[in-house]
Amino acid sequence: MRAPIGTFTDVSPAVERLDLLPEPVAAALTAWHGEVPAEEVLLVDTDPEKADTAVFAEAYGVGMDQSANCVVVAGKRGQDVTLAACVVLATTRADVNGFVRRHLGVRKASFAPMDTAVGESGMEYGGITPIGLPAAWPLLVDAAVTDTPYVIIGSGRRRGKLLLPGKALAALPGVQVVEGLGVPA
Repeated sequence: MRAPIGTFTDVSPAVERLDLLPEPVAAALTAWHGEVPAEEVLLVDTDPEKADTAVFAEAYGVGMDQSANCVVVAGKRGQDVTLAACVVLATTRADVNGFVRRHLGVRKASFAPMDTAVGESGMEYGGITPIGLPAAWPLLVDAAVTDTPYVIIGSGRRRGKLLLPGKALAALPGVQVVEGLGVPA
């Protein structure tokens, strides 16, 4: 199978390679529904040493405007902590202290500590994906990501990425597609 973007040599529908994905991602793909069929979510096998976005893009011939990052944010109001996920194109950064803080209605927002992000998501740091995150988390996706014909996102592990039509992310459970989440990096 050939990927619609990039120079990947090992490409298959992710639902056929659930054994290579962490349990929350595999479960979400098994329960997948939406306009884009699950079979159009592709798993591309990649070198985990090249998982960081800029290195990955160069190594596999993918534009930064075709890559999206998912970051876990911790919002605090008093003693209450809200975890949320934000998905933005790699050409931007999530406006955590402005947009995200206001959207969550918290006094302070920052990137969640690595141990929290990994422990609560069930995914590896550097590979967190919006597919399979806890249902209670707000999931904010910048509209520029859903407008991208094909986008690369994490697979839940540092080895491998998911490649799918950007519009597929708009059908994830609890997603909010928003304008202005991603700001110039």
